[in-house]
Amino acid sequence: MIVAMHGQATEENIQQVIERMVELGFNVHRTTGAAQTILAGVGTPEHFEVAEFKVLAGVYDAYRISSPYKLAGRSFRPEGTTVTFPNGVIVGGREVVVMAGPCSVESREQILTSAKQVSAAGAKFLRGGAFKPRSSPYSFQGMGLDGLKLLREVSDETGLLVITEVMEISQIELMLPYIDCFQVGARNMQNFNLLRELGHVRKPVLMKRGIAATIEEVLLSAEYILSGGNYNLMLCERGIRTYETYTRNTMDISAIPVLKKLTHLPVLGDPSHGVGIRDLVPPMALASVAAGADGLLMEMHPNPDKAMSDGAQSLYPEQLQKLMTQLQQLAPVVGRTIG
Repeated sequence: MIVAMHGQATEENIQQVIERMVELGFNVHRTTGAAQTILAGVGTPEHFEVAEFKVLAGVYDAYRISSPYKLAGRSFRPEGTTVTFPNGVIVGGREVVVMAGPCSVESREQILTSAKQVSAAGAKFLRGGAFKPRSSPYSFQGMGLDGLKLLREVSDETGLLVITEVMEISQIELMLPYIDCFQVGARNMQNFNLLRELGHVRKPVLMKRGIAATIEEVLLSAEYILSGGNYNLMLCERGIRTYETYTRNTMDISAIPVLKKLTHLPVLGDPSHGVGIRDLVPPMALASVAAGADGLLMEMHPNPDKAMSDGAQSLYPEQLQKLMTQLQQLAPVVGRTIG
């Protein structure tokens, strides 16, 4: 159930409504926007009447939520969610935020060079894997803690934020001092135990769509994180598996405007994994922004031909520079800026 309070409702009015919702068995999530406070009641009380809430002091409207995702739905935050980072970068606002870097941290020289090139291009985040989920157990699995330390070191040196993938619950505490944003990969979108734990931290999370996940499944996975109280969540379309074999995945551009309609959460595009072919990444990045993406997550390597993972889909530094120029030209057409 959603209870929308009047803009003039007092704190006493709000607390009285919350108390009544709790009495009925709801778990109440409160969000306060510029115009009003929204109370989302999550749970399945056996008997309650929506009409009872409509006549409470300070209530503007109350209604049942028909969708299975209660907190991820746009009705919870009609004005949309923005995720703000310590250095002032905002995802979900007017600026389309770019996150770029190599698939994996391979060495200090490699990640420092990457960070300088990403910063020079105008991106705001350095991406890079310290722990890598690989299809083959014999492939490079990442540098672990040493990789995290290098990410933090070079990002502090270049003024970038750090986003990297978390694969299991035991890594969360280890990663907290070194990163600015957790990334949940496609393989872990339905790792519900991991999602629950990320709901208890107060650090932003970017969750990717699973390779065969429906949009409703994406939003239900998001619900696990939101229900824990972590509202600093972003979603990412990274392509889905179809019968097409020419590209690594099929980049579902239509998912971006659909998600923007259904949820208040920021939505990003990952064209690198979306197609898996370097020369197709720029047009898919442009298409993502045109479709309404709030940000882009892309792979760029100083020397992709010698990358230890995902070299074929990693941009050359000069490609990233050119793409950023193209994005800056496109963004005003759709009422955005690029950073």
